[in-house]
Amino acid sequence: MQPIFRLLVSTRSRKIMLKFCAVALALGAAGATPAHATYNPPPPCNNPFTPQQEVTEGSKVAAQVYKQMPVLPENDPVSIYVAQLGSHLTQHAPGLKWPYSFHVVASSDVNAFALPGGAIFINLGTIQAAETEAQLAGVMAHETSHVVLRHATCNMKKQQTTNIMAGLGQIASGILLGNGAGGQVAQAIIGGGAGLYGLRMSRDDEKQADLLGTDILYNSGYDPRGLPQFFEIIQGKYGAGGAQILTDHPNPGNRTEYVNQEIDTLPRLTNPMVTSAAFKRTHDLAMKKPTLTAQQIKDGVWKNGSYAAGPGQSASIGGPEPTPASSSSGDTVTPGQYGADGPVALNRAQLGMGSRLTQYQGANFRMNYPSPWQVSDATNAGATIAPTGGFGTFGLVYGAVIGTVQTNSAIMDADSLANATAQLAQQLSQQNGGLQQVGAVQTLNLGGQLANTLELRGRSPLVQNGTTLPERDWLVTIASQDGDLHYIVFVSPERDFAQMRPLFVSMMNTFRAL
Repeated sequence: MQPIFRLLVSTRSRKIMLKFCAVALALGAAGATPAHATYNPPPPCNNPFTPQQEVTEGSKVAAQVYKQMPVLPENDPVSIYVAQLGSHLTQHAPGLKWPYSFHVVASSDVNAFALPGGAIFINLGTIQAAETEAQLAGVMAHETSHVVLRHATCNMKKQQTTNIMAGLGQIASGILLGNGAGGQVAQAIIGGGAGLYGLRMSRDDEKQADLLGTDILYNSGYDPRGLPQFFEIIQGKYGAGGAQILTDHPNPGNRTEYVNQEIDTLPRLTNPMVTSAAFKRTHDLAMKKPTLTAQQIKDGVWKNGSYAAGPGQSASIGGPEPTPASSSSGDTVTPGQYGADGPVALNRAQLGMGSRLTQYQGANFRMNYPSPWQVSDATNAGATIAPTGGFGTFGLVYGAVIGTVQTNSAIMDADSLANATAQLAQQLSQQNGGLQQVGAVQTLNLGGQLANTLELRGRSPLVQNGTTLPERDWLVTIASQDGDLHYIVFVSPERDFAQMRPLFVSMMNTFRAL
């Protein structure tokens, strides 16, 4: 289907919109839902751990990682972005629904590791090395695959130990470190001096994680070529041995070749996600952050910095709370409110519940909103309206985005409006990490104009214990007299949507196209 409309929003409106994960300026025909990739790894081992035991023991290991490695606070903008990206990927991971969480280590090494039960750690060096979101997502999908396939505990069975703590130094499923001293030092750090068993990932384990990771990347809507592209980047940086895993993760062979062969078996995606404004902004922030070498981490010099003391915690080791980073775009951004886990939930007073409504008039619409809220990104195309603390560098937590879609063919009746609404919803889903439709499209009349409403479910910038919370997005589309399409996206964490809905309805009912 040929594109029938394009989105008219300002640069910052695209950043504010939903979770700041927009990856395209033009809104064309929604891409087809991808066929599901179906790599089938061999049957799992006869694992000595139950899933609950794996989660429990893995959590103990994660607590030890925080004591021995500089992990960024969960409210750091880079940590928040990585948690959001990981949350999207794990929605498309097969098998058991592990309690995944994603964290960032201030290490210069290009590396990442996964712990039993779902805790995944990504080094700043990996984020800095990635050139696109798809490449970083490929690394994270690889690590997620080790969790899905329970490689760590399966390999512990092979080594005849059920002591996860003892095997900690060998279960880090690193993506790229070589055989040199760096990898050995890293293992010594993670091991923390505990007795280390010879727990090693096999070549088959690594190949399975590569292939399943490719499929997770594909099913998440990303260009699956991101993973082999990352291999090539590291090979260019480290030489021919760059694709060699940690010494406990032997190179399974020509990774780029067999991953590309897997990609060739997959139906081609329409408009796959490659990168996003959110990635570019986060990459800029990551490049400015100090990193430490493996030896510096081992020596403990990082304990003088501001790092998290445990999962779900803000900085409490050796320094004050970090200041939220400002936007790199040069636009004025409300900093938002930060708590221990990032942006915080607002109470009724902060949300302006019960406040009088005041009117905002744009170039082609007007709408009332709570008087304590702020209007930003006011352009001919629309605006973002949100309570103080409801948006900032972390994304939009509470509020509304208003915009206009310019159509090539006029929207004249209920069918053409429903078709345009469906396409807009699907494109928003692709651009914002895979939003899921909740219920059916509803038709109503707003000020004499035909309108549709549709609820979508995604992930909020709110983070608890390294995991983003569910978000509810209420899309309203209104046909204008000139044939274009106005839209409003009301945004709230899912847990607050019921109390926010009456306010959203009141705001919607005052919308008038001009």
